[in-house]
Amino acid sequence: MGAVACPPDGRFAPSPSGPLHLGNLRTALLAWLFARRARARFLVRIEDLDPGRSRRAHEAGQLADLRRLGLDWDGDVVRQSERRERHRAALEQLRASGRVYPCWCSRAEIREAASAAHGPLADGAYPGTCRRLGAAARAEREASGRPAALRLDAGGERIGFVDRLHGPVEAVVDDLVLWRNDGTPAYNLAVVVDDADQRIGEVVRGDDLLETTPRQLLVGRLLGVPAPRYAHVPLVLGADRQRLAKRHGAVTLDDLAAARGPRAASDALAWIAHSLGLASAREAVTPALLLARFDPAALPREPALFDAAAVLSV
Repeated sequence: MGAVACPPDGRFAPSPSGPLHLGNLRTALLAWLFARRARARFLVRIEDLDPGRSRRAHEAGQLADLRRLGLDWDGDVVRQSERRERHRAALEQLRASGRVYPCWCSRAEIREAASAAHGPLADGAYPGTCRRLGAAARAEREASGRPAALRLDAGGERIGFVDRLHGPVEAVVDDLVLWRNDGTPAYNLAVVVDDADQRIGEVVRGDDLLETTPRQLLVGRLLGVPAPRYAHVPLVLGADRQRLAKRHGAVTLDDLAAARGPRAASDALAWIAHSLGLASAREAVTPALLLARFDPAALPREPALFDAAAVLSV
């Protein structure tokens, strides 16, 4: 993997399927801190690939919440849904290399195939079922009328990188989906194209996406684009140690505003800062103050546990 050619510009790229919760806002703040500490640009991209779940109202609310927290960004907000031609061009580039094949597997068939043992691939990986189809079987599926997704033949490649927080990471890449069977680009293709076009040099995001990063690095290498650096940051979990969600209480700025009024954003920022070791409990902070204190090497490596009562008592 070659050296990073892009400046350390960063981004926050939410999906507009609902309001941002404190875990999302914590990641947004970290992405902003990484970029601003490097004196780089910080961009916002709306990842609205799923038309069934994406809403402009959610997008507007998310941008408003970033402003309420005191985060700024450079340039215009970009929507993935408006970049379909670029995604299609990247798909055709990969198709021309002979590494793309149709996949008719249903979700149930994929789960069944992924549950079987298949060599060096990780549990749950797609083992290339449709790649191994003979001509007759492929013709039968084509004639069935079932829409096909398009997958990348990853060739069982082992891809490694060094994460800013997790250190060396390596995995064998499975045959990932590039284009969904509903006619929309898959995340692992779109995110690579969009990061490259926006010249993102450092991707800061939740560590739930750590395992998919080798897939994206392989796609980027095949497309001939520079590889960004990565910092996968710990998530915020509820008291049940599951990913933060609405069931955990006052998890959004609007939830907090209902209880705390105009103090909601400052309370949220204070809790986030304390969870990152950047402030003492109940300390009033601003993004500028946190930037002056920020040291990526000192970030906690464990997930933060959310307690609505603790936030409301700040």
